[in-house]
Amino acid sequence: MLVMSTSPDVTGLNIHSIARARRTNPLRMAPNLLTLLRIFMAPFLVVAVMERRFALAFALFLVAATTDAMDGLLARWLSQRTMLGQYLDPVADKLMLSSLFLVLTRMGILEPRVAILVFGRDIGMLLTAVILYATTNLRDFHPSLLGKANSFSQVVAIGVVLLSLIYQQPWVATAKIVMVDATIFLTVASGFHYAWVASQRIGLATEADSSSSQDPGRR
Repeated sequence: MLVMSTSPDVTGLNIHSIARARRTNPLRMAPNLLTLLRIFMAPFLVVAVMERRFALAFALFLVAATTDAMDGLLARWLSQRTMLGQYLDPVADKLMLSSLFLVLTRMGILEPRVAILVFGRDIGMLLTAVILYATTNLRDFHPSLLGKANSFSQVVAIGVVLLSLIYQQPWVATAKIVMVDATIFLTVASGFHYAWVASQRIGLATEADSSSSQDPGRR
């Protein structure tokens, strides 16, 4: 599943699996190879859409979604969860989905407001993460449940939009409207939730720094 996140959640990494991963080139591991394949597929998928070869684009998108589901499963089954994979996976997801939102909007297939909200949320989250990284000791910017739901809705929305271009059926048109509206709602909701969580964490970090500076025993 193409699950979009601002940064990896490394809290669940198993120490033994990391040790084994260090003895092997992470780029040669099956999960990371699948993630790299998804990255390399992104330009071909975009070109297929731009050339209006929508059947090919839909097929490539299904393959990409399958590789995303498989790399997570293989990482767990083979104990090959690596730091590289934790960073590459969201990059691959963002690259493909953001490109598709942009191209579909440019071609008039999607309304501009969808792409504006998606890009606005991602840019806002990226800037917030950079600020937190630079000004505090906060490093674990793992996605929330709302963020994961938003990523899933984006994947399904793009898939249904591509399907509607090659399979004109009432239920597909209805599904397209529902999923695009769901993506808009979840994009806004997850963006506000992320901003609220970030403000709470900044407040806690500031309080902790103030307490530390006022307590001579901690110096």
